[in-house]
Amino acid sequence: MWVVVGLGNPGRRYARTRHNVGFRVLDRLAARWGVEARREAHHALVGEARRAGERVLLVKPQTYMNASGAALASLQRFYRFDLSRLVVVYDDVDLEVGRVRIRQGGGAGGNRGVESLIAALGDAGFLRVKVGVGRPAGGPVPPDYVLAAPGPEEATALAAAEDRAADAVELVLADGPAQAMNRVNQREAPHGGPPL
Repeated sequence: MWVVVGLGNPGRRYARTRHNVGFRVLDRLAARWGVEARREAHHALVGEARRAGERVLLVKPQTYMNASGAALASLQRFYRFDLSRLVVVYDDVDLEVGRVRIRQGGGAGGNRGVESLIAALGDAGFLRVKVGVGRPAGGPVPPDYVLAAPGPEEATALAAAEDRAADAVELVLADGPAQAMNRVNQREAPHGGPPL
């Protein structure tokens, strides 16, 4: 079984914000696969699909971003899935707007939702699909930056990136993490340079 988690904040107020990229990618996958992530369970909205003969859970934690780990810990206790089969999709301020990158393991990079997952699961080795939302010029990223909706040009770039992130998740499920990382990270490398 695969578990694909999109991080975000529940409610209309946050639907279009940079921080809700993960939710929007999950919505794209659900639409592609003809399923809905609407069943309330484990502090999350959950949907279920079959891809290449395997069960896939689509999960949108409803605990707010900073407490996402509560939903995942509950799901993990119930389903006992292997953390190597967990894919987490979220926004990354350290990637340029519109870039997509797959990474296995690592730190939280300042994302409080990822920090919460690592703390709750006791393991940082899960797969991440990161969507770049960039950072404002100069200094640290203010908290309201990720909680704001992007302007029209940025929103267009993010929408395209969300489609590519959904493609990336499908590649992981079909071909495995290593092949997906090679294909996506090479394609997303800036100016034809080496992948970051």
